[in-house]
Amino acid sequence: MATVPAAAPARPAPARRRRRGPILPVVLVAPAVALLLLFTFAPAVYAFVLSLLRVHVSGGLLGTSTETVFAGVANYASTLADPEFWASLGRMLLVASVGVPSVLILATLFALCLDANRARLTGFSRLAIFLPYAVPGVIASLLWGFLYLPATSPIGGQFIDYFGNTTIFFAVANVAIWGVLGFNMVVLYTALQSIPRELFDAAQIDGASELQIAVRIKLPMIAPAMTLVALFSVIGALQLFNEPTTLKPLTNAISSTWVPLMRVYSDAFVNNDIYGGAASAFTLLVMTVVATVLVNVVGNRLSRRSAR
Repeated sequence: MATVPAAAPARPAPARRRRRGPILPVVLVAPAVALLLLFTFAPAVYAFVLSLLRVHVSGGLLGTSTETVFAGVANYASTLADPEFWASLGRMLLVASVGVPSVLILATLFALCLDANRARLTGFSRLAIFLPYAVPGVIASLLWGFLYLPATSPIGGQFIDYFGNTTIFFAVANVAIWGVLGFNMVVLYTALQSIPRELFDAAQIDGASELQIAVRIKLPMIAPAMTLVALFSVIGALQLFNEPTTLKPLTNAISSTWVPLMRVYSDAFVNNDIYGGAASAFTLLVMTVVATVLVNVVGNRLSRRSAR
């Protein structure tokens, strides 16, 4: 009989190596996350803590002793009950009603014009439209302030009162639009450049005009980028501060509490009510988050509808 060779001893199964994700994305994102936590979330938490406090004065009529005590929601109740807070919010919304649609429409129009087949000097045009974004907001407001003043205005300041009670909203909105239009145009132009050119060639073969291509192909495909531009514009409108503050010394139409952030600054650093100012600031922060979520939800729904 043939002998059966003995079976070789079974080798132990190699230990499975744990797959680790790429470390480079984490390293690249870490500085941005650290800055976000340090300069956004930490100040927000600190402002919320301050908003729950108040100064208690004791010592009779002389008020010889002060101490910081817990105030609960008293500062928020005072802010929400202040008619000037709602008036400043209304003025801010009036500026936003002019600025946000104008930025979205003009940025889209400029981006479509630069992306057209017959466009010429696109490099120079992009730089010319984007250049105002590189100018700091305070300097831009000063420049436009001199353009608005009747004594120095080359744009009809002798005949048009740019600092009137009604025209001041358009004057402030114009400065804000001029400063951010170029950045938003670049965002939309970049989105247009990412669309495959074959789609446009096929549409032209089918007899579509440049306008039809822009309306039926380009606009639906850059709808997410348009939502992003609208989001940037709404956040910028809620943070309106530099333009009215810089123009304030030039006109009586702008008060020290003309917009909510000016009211926060006045309460905290002029009236020395740091706790009331913190409550107003955190209230405005909550409104900004709510507005951001609403714009994002509405924009995403419109984007999905346009993609169908």
